[in-house]
Amino acid sequence: MSFDENYFSSHTYENVSFGRFSQYWWSNRFYAILARRYGGRGERLLEVGCGLGHLVGQLEGDFETAAIDINAWALGRAREVAPRTLLCVGSAEEIPFADAAFGVVLIKHIVEHLPHPERAIAELARVLKPGGVLILSTPNLDSLLKPLKGEKWIGYQDPTHISLKPPREWLAMMEGAGFEFLRLFSDGFWDAPYIPLVPKTLQKLFFGSLGGLQAITGLVFLPMRWGESIIVIARKHLTGDR
Repeated sequence: MSFDENYFSSHTYENVSFGRFSQYWWSNRFYAILARRYGGRGERLLEVGCGLGHLVGQLEGDFETAAIDINAWALGRAREVAPRTLLCVGSAEEIPFADAAFGVVLIKHIVEHLPHPERAIAELARVLKPGGVLILSTPNLDSLLKPLKGEKWIGYQDPTHISLKPPREWLAMMEGAGFEFLRLFSDGFWDAPYIPLVPKTLQKLFFGSLGGLQAITGLVFLPMRWGESIIVIARKHLTGDR
C-alpha cells in the first residue's frame, strides 16, 4: 500500500473532521504539550512524517517549524493548517536538512512504516543539535493487553506496519545512535473491545480512562506496558557526554 490520498482517508485521519471530539485531535494536542514542555520554545522544530499537518500546525506559535512527508498530496493539505511551516517532500531515512539543524524533532508513528528504521534513527540524531530533544512513538509489542486482541491488535491492522519491534529493540537502536532517555511511557488502552460480551462503550470507559486522563491533562504517568504505543522522550548527547 502506498501513502496516498486513500491511505489518509481510511486510517487514523478519517475522524479529523470531528475536531475536538476526535481521538486524532486529542493525540495531536498531547504531543504538542510534550514538545512545548521538553523542547524549549523558540527552538527550530522538525516533524518527520507530518501527514496532514495538524500537529506541527499547533506548534507554529511556539517554534520555528519545519516538516517533511513522503506524500506530496498530504503536504498540500498540510499547507492549509500550517501556513508558516517550511514543508517539503522527504523521507525519514534521508532527511533533507543539515546536521544539527534542529533543537526538537517529532516523529509520531512513522518508524514502524520504514524498511530500514535504523537509518531513520541515525538521521534523527544527525539533524538534532547536541542536547536537542527527540519525541518518538511507535506501536507497543509489549502492551499488557495485546494478548487479549491477538491478530486483531491495532498494530497489526495497518499493512504498512512493516517494522514492528519490541520496545527494547527501539531503545537499543536509539542508545546506539547517541540518545539518552528523559521519559519512557505509554498512551493507554484505547483499542477496545478487549474482552467478549461486555459492551464496547463500557470497555472504552474502563480501559481507556487512564490514557484519556493523561491526554487531557498532559501529565505523563502511564508505565510503558500500559498502552498500545510506546512514547520516548530522549536527548541527544552533548559533545563529549557519552
